[in-house]
Amino acid sequence: MVPNSSFLLSKISFPYTLSACHTTHRQKSMFQCCSAVTLQDKRKYFRVREQKVNILHYEDNMKRRSLLFFLITSGISPALPAYGKTKSKNPYDERRLLEQNKRIQRENNAPEEFPSFIREGFEVKVVTSDNYVKRDSGLILWDIAVGEGDCPKDGQQVTFHYIGYNESGRRIDSTYLQNAPAKIRMGTNALVPGFEEGIRDMRPGGRRRIIIPPELGPPVGPSTFFSSKQFEVFDVELLGIQDCKRRTIAGFYSDVVCN
Repeated sequence: MVPNSSFLLSKISFPYTLSACHTTHRQKSMFQCCSAVTLQDKRKYFRVREQKVNILHYEDNMKRRSLLFFLITSGISPALPAYGKTKSKNPYDERRLLEQNKRIQRENNAPEEFPSFIREGFEVKVVTSDNYVKRDSGLILWDIAVGEGDCPKDGQQVTFHYIGYNESGRRIDSTYLQNAPAKIRMGTNALVPGFEEGIRDMRPGGRRRIIIPPELGPPVGPSTFFSSKQFEVFDVELLGIQDCKRRTIAGFYSDVVCN
Protein backbone atom coordinates (compact mmCIF):
# COMPACT_ATOMS: atom_id res chain seq x y z
CA MET A 1 0.00 0.00 0.00
CA VAL A 2 1.54 3.32 -1.10
CA PRO A 3 1.65 5.94 1.69
CA ASN A 4 -0.01 9.29 1.27
CA SER A 5 2.42 11.81 -0.20
CA SER A 6 1.06 14.82 1.66
CA PHE A 7 1.46 13.00 4.96
CA LEU A 8 5.05 12.12 4.13
CA LEU A 9 5.95 15.66 3.12
CA SER A 10 4.42 17.22 6.23
CA LYS A 11 5.60 14.72 8.87
CA ILE A 12 8.98 13.22 7.78
CA SER A 13 12.04 15.30 8.63
CA PHE A 14 14.92 13.48 6.94
CA PRO A 15 16.81 14.17 3.68
CA TYR A 16 14.90 11.62 1.64
CA THR A 17 12.21 12.71 -0.80
CA LEU A 18 9.41 10.80 -2.38
CA SER A 19 11.04 11.05 -5.83
CA ALA A 20 14.31 9.66 -4.52
CA CYS A 21 12.46 6.63 -3.23
CA HIS A 22 11.21 5.88 -6.75
CA THR A 23 14.17 6.96 -8.94
CA THR A 24 17.32 5.74 -7.22
CA HIS A 25 18.97 2.46 -7.83
CA ARG A 26 17.95 1.26 -4.35
CA GLN A 27 14.30 1.99 -4.98
CA LYS A 28 12.92 -1.00 -3.13
CA SER A 29 15.01 -0.57 0.02
CA MET A 30 14.41 3.20 0.13
CA PHE A 31 10.66 2.70 -0.18
CA GLN A 32 10.72 0.24 2.69
CA CYS A 33 12.70 2.76 4.73
CA CYS A 34 10.18 5.52 4.00
CA SER A 35 7.31 3.20 4.88
CA ALA A 36 8.89 2.15 8.19
CA VAL A 37 9.59 5.71 9.22
CA THR A 38 6.09 6.74 8.20
CA LEU A 39 4.52 4.02 10.34
CA GLN A 40 6.57 5.10 13.33
CA ASP A 41 5.54 8.72 12.81
CA LYS A 42 1.90 7.70 12.61
CA ARG A 43 2.14 5.79 15.87
CA LYS A 44 3.90 8.70 17.54
CA TYR A 45 1.28 11.10 16.21
CA PHE A 46 -1.64 9.07 17.58
CA ARG A 47 0.12 8.60 20.94
CA VAL A 48 0.54 12.36 21.28
CA ARG A 49 -3.05 12.90 20.23
CA GLU A 50 -4.30 10.36 22.77
CA GLN A 51 -2.28 12.02 25.52
CA LYS A 52 -3.80 15.41 24.65
CA VAL A 53 -7.33 13.96 24.76
CA ASN A 54 -6.63 12.39 28.17
CA ILE A 55 -5.31 15.70 29.46
CA LEU A 56 -8.45 17.50 28.23
CA HIS A 57 -10.70 14.92 29.93
CA TYR A 58 -8.73 15.29 33.16
CA GLU A 59 -8.98 19.08 33.09
CA ASP A 60 -12.72 18.89 32.36
CA ASN A 61 -13.29 16.51 35.31
CA MET A 62 -11.28 18.77 37.62
CA LYS A 63 -13.38 21.78 36.56
CA ARG A 64 -16.62 19.88 37.27
CA ARG A 65 -15.35 18.77 40.68
CA SER A 66 -14.33 22.34 41.53
CA LEU A 67 -17.79 23.63 40.50
CA LEU A 68 -19.56 20.95 42.55
CA PHE A 69 -17.40 21.75 45.59
CA PHE A 70 -18.24 25.46 45.22
CA LEU A 71 -21.99 24.77 44.96
CA ILE A 72 -21.97 22.54 48.05
CA THR A 73 -19.88 24.89 50.21
CA SER A 74 -21.92 27.93 49.14
CA GLY A 75 -25.26 26.26 49.96
CA ILE A 76 -26.45 26.05 46.36
CA SER A 77 -27.92 22.70 45.43
CA PRO A 78 -26.85 21.50 41.98
CA ALA A 79 -29.41 19.90 39.69
CA LEU A 80 -29.36 16.13 40.07
CA PRO A 81 -30.19 13.61 37.35
CA ALA A 82 -33.86 12.83 36.85
CA TYR A 83 -33.52 9.25 38.02
CA GLY A 84 -32.54 10.48 41.47
CA LYS A 85 -35.97 12.05 41.99
CA THR A 86 -38.11 9.09 41.00
CA LYS A 87 -37.24 6.37 43.41
CA SER A 88 -39.60 3.57 44.29
CA LYS A 89 -41.53 3.94 47.52
CA ASN A 90 -40.57 1.71 50.38
CA PRO A 91 -43.51 0.30 52.38
CA TYR A 92 -41.34 0.39 55.48
CA ASP A 93 -40.78 4.14 55.10
CA GLU A 94 -44.53 4.68 54.66
CA ARG A 95 -45.29 2.81 57.89
CA ARG A 96 -42.57 4.76 59.67
CA LEU A 97 -44.00 8.10 58.51
CA LEU A 98 -47.50 6.98 59.51
CA GLU A 99 -46.39 6.06 63.03
CA GLN A 100 -44.48 9.31 63.32
CA ASN A 101 -47.58 11.32 62.38
CA LYS A 102 -49.74 9.38 64.83
CA ARG A 103 -47.23 9.92 67.63
CA ILE A 104 -47.24 13.69 67.04
CA GLN A 105 -51.04 13.70 66.98
CA ARG A 106 -51.16 11.93 70.35
CA GLU A 107 -48.81 14.54 71.78
CA ASN A 108 -51.17 17.26 70.46
CA ASN A 109 -54.25 15.53 71.94
CA ALA A 110 -55.90 15.13 68.55
CA PRO A 111 -59.52 13.85 68.69
CA GLU A 112 -60.46 10.23 68.01
CA GLU A 113 -60.34 8.90 64.45
CA PHE A 114 -58.33 11.92 63.39
CA PRO A 115 -56.95 11.42 59.85
CA SER A 116 -53.28 10.65 59.38
CA PHE A 117 -51.07 12.32 56.79
CA ILE A 118 -48.08 10.64 55.18
CA ARG A 119 -46.08 13.45 53.61
CA GLU A 120 -43.14 12.76 51.30
CA GLY A 121 -42.02 16.03 49.76
CA PHE A 122 -44.99 17.51 47.91
CA GLU A 123 -46.90 14.24 47.88
CA VAL A 124 -49.37 13.66 50.71
CA LYS A 125 -51.38 10.53 51.38
CA VAL A 126 -54.42 10.87 53.65
CA VAL A 127 -55.22 7.82 55.77
CA THR A 128 -58.73 7.68 57.28
CA SER A 129 -61.18 5.17 58.66
CA ASP A 130 -64.11 3.83 56.64
CA ASN A 131 -66.37 6.50 58.18
CA TYR A 132 -64.97 9.12 55.82
CA VAL A 133 -66.19 9.81 52.28
CA LYS A 134 -64.08 11.47 49.60
CA ARG A 135 -65.75 13.67 47.00
CA ASP A 136 -64.68 14.32 43.44
CA SER A 137 -63.51 17.80 44.43
CA GLY A 138 -60.96 16.29 46.84
CA LEU A 139 -62.94 17.18 49.97
CA ILE A 140 -63.10 14.41 52.60
CA LEU A 141 -66.07 14.28 55.02
CA TRP A 142 -67.29 12.36 58.03
CA ASP A 143 -70.82 12.95 59.33
CA ILE A 144 -70.45 12.41 63.07
CA ALA A 145 -74.12 13.32 63.58
CA VAL A 146 -76.75 14.11 60.95
CA GLY A 147 -79.05 17.02 61.82
CA GLU A 148 -82.66 17.70 60.88
CA GLY A 149 -84.36 20.21 58.60
CA ASP A 150 -83.34 21.89 55.39
CA CYS A 151 -79.82 22.59 54.15
CA PRO A 152 -78.70 26.24 53.85
CA LYS A 153 -79.17 28.13 50.59
CA ASP A 154 -77.38 31.09 49.04
CA GLY A 155 -78.31 34.31 50.82
CA GLN A 156 -79.19 32.57 54.09
CA GLN A 157 -77.15 33.01 57.24
CA VAL A 158 -75.65 29.99 58.99
CA THR A 159 -74.60 29.92 62.62
CA PHE A 160 -72.01 27.32 63.57
CA HIS A 161 -69.22 26.34 65.93
CA TYR A 162 -65.95 24.94 64.66
CA ILE A 163 -62.51 23.73 65.74
CA GLY A 164 -59.66 23.93 63.27
CA TYR A 165 -56.65 21.56 63.23
CA ASN A 166 -53.50 21.21 61.17
CA GLU A 167 -52.03 17.94 59.86
CA SER A 168 -50.33 17.27 63.19
CA GLY A 169 -53.62 17.41 65.07
CA ARG A 170 -52.72 20.68 66.75
CA ARG A 171 -55.67 23.00 67.36
CA ILE A 172 -55.27 26.31 65.54
CA ASP A 173 -58.64 27.98 66.22
CA SER A 174 -61.93 27.36 68.03
CA THR A 175 -65.17 29.29 68.41
CA TYR A 176 -65.93 27.21 71.52
CA LEU A 177 -63.01 28.84 73.33
CA GLN A 178 -64.28 32.26 72.26
CA ASN A 179 -67.77 31.34 73.50
CA ALA A 180 -69.20 32.92 70.37
CA PRO A 181 -70.36 30.95 67.31
CA ALA A 182 -69.53 32.13 63.82
CA LYS A 183 -72.19 33.64 61.56
CA ILE A 184 -71.85 33.91 57.82
CA ARG A 185 -74.08 34.29 54.77
CA MET A 186 -73.86 31.56 52.18
CA GLY A 187 -72.88 32.39 48.61
CA THR A 188 -70.97 35.58 49.45
CA ASN A 189 -67.45 34.10 49.15
CA ALA A 190 -66.87 34.82 52.81
CA LEU A 191 -65.66 31.26 53.44
CA VAL A 192 -62.86 29.26 51.88
CA PRO A 193 -64.19 27.02 49.09
CA GLY A 194 -63.67 23.75 50.95
CA PHE A 195 -65.35 24.97 54.12
CA GLU A 196 -68.40 26.33 52.31
CA GLU A 197 -68.76 23.12 50.29
CA GLY A 198 -68.52 21.15 53.52
CA ILE A 199 -71.37 22.91 55.32
CA ARG A 200 -73.61 23.54 52.29
CA ASP A 201 -75.41 20.19 52.67
CA MET A 202 -75.39 20.05 56.47
CA ARG A 203 -78.61 20.28 58.50
CA PRO A 204 -79.17 22.14 61.79
CA GLY A 205 -77.93 20.07 64.72
CA GLY A 206 -75.49 18.14 62.55
CA ARG A 207 -71.81 17.66 63.33
CA ARG A 208 -69.29 16.97 60.59
CA ARG A 209 -65.51 16.64 60.25
CA ILE A 210 -64.21 18.27 57.07
CA ILE A 211 -60.76 17.56 55.63
CA ILE A 212 -59.88 20.36 53.22
CA PRO A 213 -57.09 19.80 50.64
CA PRO A 214 -54.72 22.71 49.88
CA GLU A 215 -56.42 23.50 46.55
CA LEU A 216 -59.72 24.12 48.38
CA GLY A 217 -58.16 25.67 51.47
CA PRO A 218 -57.50 29.15 52.76
CA PRO A 219 -54.84 31.55 51.49
CA VAL A 220 -51.46 31.43 53.16
CA GLY A 221 -49.37 34.20 54.62
CA PRO A 222 -48.57 36.13 57.81
CA SER A 223 -52.16 37.42 58.16
CA THR A 224 -53.68 33.92 58.28
CA PHE A 225 -53.42 30.89 60.51
CA PHE A 226 -51.65 28.96 57.77
CA SER A 227 -47.97 29.23 56.87
CA SER A 228 -47.86 26.60 54.10
CA LYS A 229 -50.08 24.66 51.73
CA GLN A 230 -51.29 21.83 53.94
CA PHE A 231 -54.46 19.88 54.56
CA GLU A 232 -56.70 21.46 57.19
CA VAL A 233 -59.26 19.66 59.35
CA PHE A 234 -62.39 21.27 60.81
CA ASP A 235 -64.95 19.86 63.22
CA VAL A 236 -68.15 21.80 62.50
CA GLU A 237 -71.45 21.94 64.39
CA LEU A 238 -74.28 23.65 62.50
CA LEU A 239 -76.48 25.46 65.02
CA GLY A 240 -79.08 27.16 62.84
CA ILE A 241 -80.12 28.67 59.51
CA GLN A 242 -81.78 32.07 59.09
CA ASP A 243 -83.41 33.88 56.17
CA CYS A 244 -82.01 37.30 55.33
CA LYS A 245 -83.39 40.39 53.61
CA ARG A 246 -82.05 43.79 52.72
CA ARG A 247 -83.61 46.89 54.29
CA THR A 248 -83.18 50.60 53.59
CA ILE A 249 -82.87 53.17 56.37
CA ALA A 250 -83.57 56.88 55.84
CA GLY A 251 -83.42 56.51 52.10
CA PHE A 252 -79.62 56.41 51.85
CA TYR A 253 -78.39 53.53 54.06
CA SER A 254 -79.12 49.83 53.63
CA ASP A 255 -78.10 46.66 55.40
CA VAL A 256 -79.03 42.98 55.59
CA VAL A 257 -81.12 41.62 58.43
CA CYS A 258 -81.37 37.91 59.18
CA ASN A 259 -84.17 36.47 61.31
